[in-house]
Amino acid sequence: MVLSLPTHNSTVRMRVWRALKDSGCGVLRDGVYVLPAGNANGVLGEVESEIRSAGGFAMTLELKPRTAEQFSEVRKLFDRSADYGGLLQKIDAAGSALPRLGARKAQTRLRRLRANFDKISNIDFFPGQAKLQAAEAMAALERNFQEAYAGGEPRSSKRRLRGLDPARYQKRLWATRKDLWVDRLASAWLIKRFIDRNARFVWIARPSERPRNAIGFDYNGAQFTHARNRVTFEVLRGSFGLDRDPALMAIGAAVHFLDVGGIPAADARGLETLLQGIKQKARSDDALFAEALRVLDFFYSAYTGKASSGGASRLPASQTRAASEDATRPSSALAPAARPGKERV
Repeated sequence: MVLSLPTHNSTVRMRVWRALKDSGCGVLRDGVYVLPAGNANGVLGEVESEIRSAGGFAMTLELKPRTAEQFSEVRKLFDRSADYGGLLQKIDAAGSALPRLGARKAQTRLRRLRANFDKISNIDFFPGQAKLQAAEAMAALERNFQEAYAGGEPRSSKRRLRGLDPARYQKRLWATRKDLWVDRLASAWLIKRFIDRNARFVWIARPSERPRNAIGFDYNGAQFTHARNRVTFEVLRGSFGLDRDPALMAIGAAVHFLDVGGIPAADARGLETLLQGIKQKARSDDALFAEALRVLDFFYSAYTGKASSGGASRLPASQTRAASEDATRPSSALAPAARPGKERV
């Protein structure tokens, strides 16, 4: 693309500059930007239209280097080695700081570094050894985080799901790992709203702390945990015959993406942001769960409304009363216990 931007419109200049930078354009010289033909994805056409609409000049052309030396010079414009090098330094620094950061700050650092890696990778049109080095370092950092802070993050088993009768799971005590996050929060919500309305919960530091009469979920060796390609929320949903509920399917897709990755799900990042905000404010897992109940109720209600083509969105009739009671009840009534291992109501 050959372009000349209008001098009087700084907003357009900034918007165009960001679009070209984010798309990974190489700068051949001032006012001449280059992208590999297979990676343009309409970006240059959109930028050209915007520049022309603002009164500037832009023209998209096909560049054909005549010699191998010329092609090599153009390709150098897309060398991301320096970007990966800077990222490696940050990864090394994070690895050194990991033991003293604490789980929450370490997880935030890890997510930022992963996002940084993905951003560079997306515009690395000629990947090479630098990308491999950065990917290996990133994977090692993520493994170290799991070892330091996961506290028994479950490994997927190969067992098949079998249908269970909810009547045999009423008024029970349920146990999962403390420091609740997406899969455990969503699973506990599913239990409370759709499986055992009178469920009580206990948050444990390790599997050996599970009370003898408690049903375990989302840790290695638990009755309900990751199986095949399903996270714990999906295992519970399938085990109790809830897979036909489109709203629960939508929530499950978001939980799956946030817990183990895979196919991006609509609203997943929104759910993650809300839960992060709650987690930062909550003083305990009890308070976190109490607020997460509300958030997931709202998500379920919204998805139910979409599924019914604009009809009234609400929890199933059998759950409405429980949702109303929990929403008006103070967090301490939901979770009166103060010390780890003591059962929560």
